[in-house]
Amino acid sequence: TGSVKVTPDTVRINATVSVIGATSTAASSTANTSASAIRAALKSNGVDTKYIKSQSITIYPEYNYTQDKGSVLVGYRASQSFEIIVRNAKNAGTVVDAIVAAGGDNMQLNGVTPYVFDSATASNAARADAIANAKAKATHYAKLLGVRLSTVTTLDETTAPSPYPIMMATAKADSGVTQVDLGQQDVSVSVTVKWAIK
Repeated sequence: TGSVKVTPDTVRINATVSVIGATSTAASSTANTSASAIRAALKSNGVDTKYIKSQSITIYPEYNYTQDKGSVLVGYRASQSFEIIVRNAKNAGTVVDAIVAAGGDNMQLNGVTPYVFDSATASNAARADAIANAKAKATHYAKLLGVRLSTVTTLDETTAPSPYPIMMATAKADSGVTQVDLGQQDVSVSVTVKWAIK
């Protein structure tokens, strides 16, 4: 197995606009206004529209239950959830602050997760490390057995780049500004190699 540690270069933000209104139309209209404000804030902070994806849009009646009256309709809740990809990880805190300000009390921040957008380079480094480890171990066994390695007969690989870090990032307020700690992510490659011996 070969493994390398890399610093995430991208941050995924999950956010939801959720409002309640007297009618489904009123709730939907308010939610749409908040969602539009969030989109505008994202655009003004350099987030490309191709990295803004709606995950769900829902409108449903909301009830309040009491022992006296049972279920009472209190209004209609309209929600829209977004997945936002911030390619400039260092700008993630600014983006979080911008959408919180744009969405106000109608917005919920569900998660902030840093990850490596393209792990190909890290996987290549981990692969080289895995092959070196496999060859070193095989050479050692060959020496112990009094034989020499010949040609490689089979090679199987299992690549395990973690799509997310083991720990999610935390958005921390420091002097009124949100800071997203990126941490590090492990990218691992495991190989099984068989050599002929002579």
